[in-house]
Amino acid sequence: MASNAQKPEHTHPGSLIADVTDEEEIAVRQDRSAFGEFWHRFKKNKLAVIGLVVVVLYILLAVFADLFYSEDFILSNQISNAFASPGTVADIDWNDEIKPHRYILGADNFGRDVLGRIIHGARVSMIIGFVTVIFSIIVGGGLGALAGYYGGVLETIIMRGADILLAIPNVLFAMAIVAALGPSFRNLLLAIGITAIPTYVRIVRASVLTVKDQEFVEAARAIGARDHRLILFHVLPNCMAPVIVQATLGIAQNILSATFLSFLGLGIQPPSPEWGNMLSEARQYIISAPHTLIFPGLAIMTVILAYNLIGDGLRDALDPKLKR
Repeated sequence: MASNAQKPEHTHPGSLIADVTDEEEIAVRQDRSAFGEFWHRFKKNKLAVIGLVVVVLYILLAVFADLFYSEDFILSNQISNAFASPGTVADIDWNDEIKPHRYILGADNFGRDVLGRIIHGARVSMIIGFVTVIFSIIVGGGLGALAGYYGGVLETIIMRGADILLAIPNVLFAMAIVAALGPSFRNLLLAIGITAIPTYVRIVRASVLTVKDQEFVEAARAIGARDHRLILFHVLPNCMAPVIVQATLGIAQNILSATFLSFLGLGIQPPSPEWGNMLSEARQYIISAPHTLIFPGLAIMTVILAYNLIGDGLRDALDPKLKR
């Protein structure tokens, strides 16, 4: 008697493995948290990971700068050791004692340790980068959210003001502010922060326009949520991806702007260590003592490049169209 049982269809081993792999991948993604999924995509960009490592290294150097070189030491002139070449071991007069010291990256025209000044300059640059970006996000993001959410005359006033500021080159605008208020650390922060505001106004407004009419916002409005609560807890959290990317790139831009202003004498004033004024002091010794110019320049280049690499990685990781 013939059996009515059907024979199982032949399955190619390769497709079975592919099916199992896809199922496992889906299960793994379901188990990941939102941050875990973001990190999984971010770390695929090797250059972005390298940039993150470099930035973390600079931040650690900035935070623990005093453990490597005291601030009094990097401000102390050792004229007898002026222009000491990298790796030179020389005697220094420190606290009324003569001590040997190795100039790992050499000394500048006043005999001050170049490496120590670069490390303390990293602290200044990181503070400038983070503080100015936070200020710009708070002010620019708030104005952009109001313009995008309410529209009408308020939007017109805010956006035309942003357009006027965007028509002025950032560096020239910052130079005008510092020249009017006077060169100081506080005025430098204010000038750079103000010049970056219009960028965040436009980014946040565009994001708010795409979010404010979505279903979850309408549902929150239907149950009686007020406008300020809708903006703070429903609209803005869903607009943060482009802001985070721009903030990372903005830190690099703001550090570069601060360096440029200090180079021109409108930022941090000597003898305080800052990469821009280090370049300004060293430019006349580019032939006789190139190390005083090269190493601060390399510090600027590496940190700017690292932030740009992180920004590219964040853009790829946070872009919903690139999620797989």
